[in-house]
Amino acid sequence: MTDLAVSLAGSIGQFNLAAQFSVPARGITGLFGPSGSGKTSILRCIAGLTRLPQARIAFEDSQWQDGVRFVPAEQRGAVLVFQDGALFPHLDVRGNLAYAMRRAPAGPALFDGVVEMLDLGPLLPRGTSRLSGGERQRVAIARALLAQPRLLLLDEPVSALDHSARDEIIAALFRLSAELELPMLYVSHDLAELARIADHLVLLVQGRVIGAGPTTEVLADLSLPLASLPHALSVLSAQVRSYDPASGVTHLAIDGEEWLIPGRIDTHRSECRLRVMASDVGMSRTAPPHTTILNMPLARIVDAAPTMETGQVNVLLRLGPDGTGQSLLARISRKSWETLRFQPGECVHLLIKGVGLVEPD
Repeated sequence: MTDLAVSLAGSIGQFNLAAQFSVPARGITGLFGPSGSGKTSILRCIAGLTRLPQARIAFEDSQWQDGVRFVPAEQRGAVLVFQDGALFPHLDVRGNLAYAMRRAPAGPALFDGVVEMLDLGPLLPRGTSRLSGGERQRVAIARALLAQPRLLLLDEPVSALDHSARDEIIAALFRLSAELELPMLYVSHDLAELARIADHLVLLVQGRVIGAGPTTEVLADLSLPLASLPHALSVLSAQVRSYDPASGVTHLAIDGEEWLIPGRIDTHRSECRLRVMASDVGMSRTAPPHTTILNMPLARIVDAAPTMETGQVNVLLRLGPDGTGQSLLARISRKSWETLRFQPGECVHLLIKGVGLVEPD
């Protein structure tokens, strides 16, 4: 069942928007594209802040806009958090949070819960001019949550923050989405950022959607420009099995095979998300007997295509000897591809040189 369906057509100033996509109303959906591709305009249309005559927007069981109907912003339950937080400078943190509850009255339990979740207790009496960038964004997110939204819209919420504050906000949003079961649309032009947090991706270029679907599938789609980026990557879901303190590695399971990742992952977690750079994936018909590489899973070749850079080939694979597992992207030299004469449908051993944990802690 499609839970958020968007079809937008029209002009906003000199910008032409013609975007259609459908995503589930759960988890986090990332809107990705270069500056000027229409990401913020789409959020504003969904929120009801910008009205296009030729637009259809439906969320769950509600039709927010069609040819004859336009539900005002304050009745949609879609709350937009801006890049700079847009806090009221004349109010302290408590006053900013209290303002959100004027339109959506909530009891003290919700207020206290949100303050605790985002660790805002020490900040409540502080003026907004005395907040760091990360603190401002936490307050802005808390204010949005106190409005009791059905859908949270985030417009590049961490782009102006330093690395530490960025990690803090991403981890908070990831946790909130899961704990509150609150669907989010998250705008960014940073692919690595979205790989950390997004369950689904919508890819935009010049006001048009050129790809949409689960993050794992969109990243590995050879027909999309993401696969040809210099830092193309894949995202895999893994089950956490155990940690071996003697060797310092965590044992994971991915599509029925054991993987090892250096370092400790909290074994109380049942699942985690991993990043594998395409350039860190090699291929072999046999598993090397003596190697420092820890992970050599079996996979089936699905397809291959040359990259925009001369001399390289992107290879789409699916994990497992039968090729029914998750998608993975490999980038190898054209010479290796032609010399070894790999073919679609062939089962190969992957040589994974590096694996990183990307899911926020």
